[in-house]
Parts: sequence; structure tokens; C-alpha cells
Amino acid sequence: MATIIRVEHLGKQYRIGGPSAAYSTLRETLVGAARAPLRWATRKRGEGHNGQSRIWAVKDVSFEVQAGEVVGIIGRNGAGKSTLLKLLSRITEPTTGSVDLYGRVGSLLEVGTGFHPELSGRENVYLNGAILGMARQEIAQKFDEIVAFAEVEKFIDTPVKHYSSGMYLRLAFAVAAHLEPEILIVDEVLAVGDARFQRKCLDKMRTVGQQGRTVLFVSHNMPAITRLCPRTIMLSEGGVLEDGPSHLVVSTYLNSGLGTVAAREWADASKAPGNDIVRLRAVRVVTEAGATIEAVDIRKPVGIEVTFDVLREGHLLVPNMAFYNEESVLIFMAHDTEPEWRARARTVGRHTSTAWVPGNFFAEGSITVDVAVSSHVPSVEVHLHESDAVAFQVIDSLDGDSARGDFAGPIPGVVRPRLRWTNEFRGEEASSASAAGVLANSPTAAR
Repeated sequence: MATIIRVEHLGKQYRIGGPSAAYSTLRETLVGAARAPLRWATRKRGEGHNGQSRIWAVKDVSFEVQAGEVVGIIGRNGAGKSTLLKLLSRITEPTTGSVDLYGRVGSLLEVGTGFHPELSGRENVYLNGAILGMARQEIAQKFDEIVAFAEVEKFIDTPVKHYSSGMYLRLAFAVAAHLEPEILIVDEVLAVGDARFQRKCLDKMRTVGQQGRTVLFVSHNMPAITRLCPRTIMLSEGGVLEDGPSHLVVSTYLNSGLGTVAAREWADASKAPGNDIVRLRAVRVVTEAGATIEAVDIRKPVGIEVTFDVLREGHLLVPNMAFYNEESVLIFMAHDTEPEWRARARTVGRHTSTAWVPGNFFAEGSITVDVAVSSHVPSVEVHLHESDAVAFQVIDSLDGDSARGDFAGPIPGVVRPRLRWTNEFRGEEASSASAAGVLANSPTAAR
């Protein structure tokens, strides 16, 4: 497979704290352009800083993307994602390094990128196509499909300055995705659209990838990243922190971003959550084999193991937990109802309770777990409660044997159970008999 994007030691430095430049006259602009090579050489020698602070938005980034790859780019705010895409789109010039692109690039980095506000939607479609190097006939062949996708038929001849942000977004994405660039670069602009349009965009990007074109997709939507992108690059402080399979990179990102991990331990009992009756000592996300796991195959069972010390006799202690999805929606709560300690006071010592969630239950995405130990008799009393005790990522399968089946699109909902289906087939004779009965009872047959 041929390399379509090659990035070598790419860097972008900005000056901060300096005075804002005034608007230039045409003469000043032309003079500045003539002096640009000299300024570049001066900057390369490290001169002309004038004591002003500088910051590297992107620093020493290197990677290659093969033709047909769909690659996710993730990272916290300020990690350098948007600057990297601007460098790849040739919107801004690098300070160091190089970018080689072997194909036509379509980019959507913000609402209405490349649109002229005074031109109509129709004129902007043709303008953007021309910028991509497409012939007018090529654009005309795609025009109706673009307008239908964007759902702006009534306003296609209206200047886009009168469009709402949603209309702007729909048309901009439709143009970027349908004019068949070899490389499609999309930033988190999809967050502006409503849920239905986001699903359309994700489906379209999946189709673009299946057609053998290359997609770079920046998003904070981790399920979308893992579903669309086999490979993900994680940026941190302007550099590449990790580059690999999406489920592994996303797991690293979630753990670093949420401040929670798949295993936590409180070595100092005096600082552990709890009181003088019970103290929490450890929480782990585990497999059936007992291994700690950060990314869970949606088809496999997963256990939440809670270790706690009982310090005083005579209390009916019940471990319990609450599971939340990435939108902080409570999926469900669970209490230990096993007969071993049900209606029995726990003895002093270390106890470990594990709650097992079956496979094909969670929807894909990130899950956080609150852990508590309570008494329910004679009244409810919470002895310890740890919010966001652990977190893990649920990765759906495209093998066809999960609740997803062979469907590759988004599936909303807080859970995703694999249900038992029954089917009945009665054969051609039953179908023919049914059809004959319908004809016999029709008004035409009665006449």
C-alpha cells in the first residue's frame, strides 16, 4: 500500500505576548512578501525574537499514513490537534519539518471553511470544487447528491451569510465529503450538528474509507473513533504520545484524561475511603482469568473486584456499585445479593467481592464505576463511597457475533444486549395458499 501522507519532524511555533499587528496597506503587504525569504532565514538562525515568548503548538511530529487508511487523532484541548490539521491542510506554514501529501485534500476544520459569505450555496459548491482542482463537469455530476445530503435545497441559491450555523455545517461537510478528495481531513466540527446529522456524517466517512480514500478524523467522541478508525494517534503537548490500534490508544487516553484507571489501591488504610467500620482497599476491572483490563471486548464478561477491610463486628455490610456511561448517564446500580453474607454480619478481616457483568450487555464507549459499601438494616447507612473508582472502555466487534451483527453504523442506547431471536419459515406452499386466500376474498374475486 502506497504512502499518501508523510510527516517528518514537523513543528509549529507561535509567538505569544507580542503586540497585535495593525492592518497593512497593499504596498506594505507587497514589501512584506518580498522580504519573507529574509525573515525565514533569520528565524531559522534563531534571531529576531525581540525578547518575546514563543510556544511550540506542534513539535517534532513524525508519522506516515497509507492510502486507504482511516486514522483517528485524539488528545486533550491544547494538545496540538487543530494546529496539526492546519499544517496538513496547508492553511499555515510549518516552522520546522515537512509534510508530503500525495493526493487531493479536502478539509473541514471549522464551520464554512473555504466558503465566501457573499456567494450562494450553489456558487460555493463550485468554488470549493475548483479549489480542489476538479473540473466543472465533475462538480456538476455530484451537485445534486451534495445538496440532498446537506438538506438545503430551498436555500441553495441564497448567499451563505444568511445560513444558520447548522445549514453552513451541513453544506460544508457535504462538499468536503462528496467532491472525492483522495485525503479527507475532518476536525471536531461535527459536534456543532444535531445527533441525526452527526450519524449521517459518520456513516459518510465510513463510506469514504471503504472506497479506499484516506481519512484523518479528530474527535473527542471515543466510540466514534474506535468504530471508524482502526488506527489512532494520540497527541500530548504538541507531540505524538502514542500511535497504534485504536482500542489501545483510546484506553490510554481515557485513563489519562479522566484521572481514573482500571485498578486503584489504597496502601495507607488511614487515607482510604471509609470509616471506623469499613475501609476500601482496592478496586479492579478484571477478566474471568483474573487479569486487570482497561479495554473490554463487548462480547466478554467483565468483573468489578472490590477489596475492603471490615474493622468492627456486627454490621450487615453490602458492597454496591453504580455504572455510568461517558455522558454521565446512570446505566444501572448493583448490590451484592449472594447468600453467603446476605443477612449475616461480616467478620473482621479483608473481604473481596466481585460483580460480574455478562458479555453483550454494555453499549460501546467508556464506563466509570462508583463503589460503595452500605448497611441496609435496620436503616440505610453508607459507610464509604468512592466516585469514579475505576474506568474502562467497551470496544464493539465487527466480527458479526455481537449484538451489532453485520451492521457497521452507530447504535444509540445505554445498553446493547444480544437478544435471542426466533424465526419461522413455512415454505412456498404456505405462501401460495395465503396468496390464494387473499385473491378469493378480494372484491374482484367476489364479482
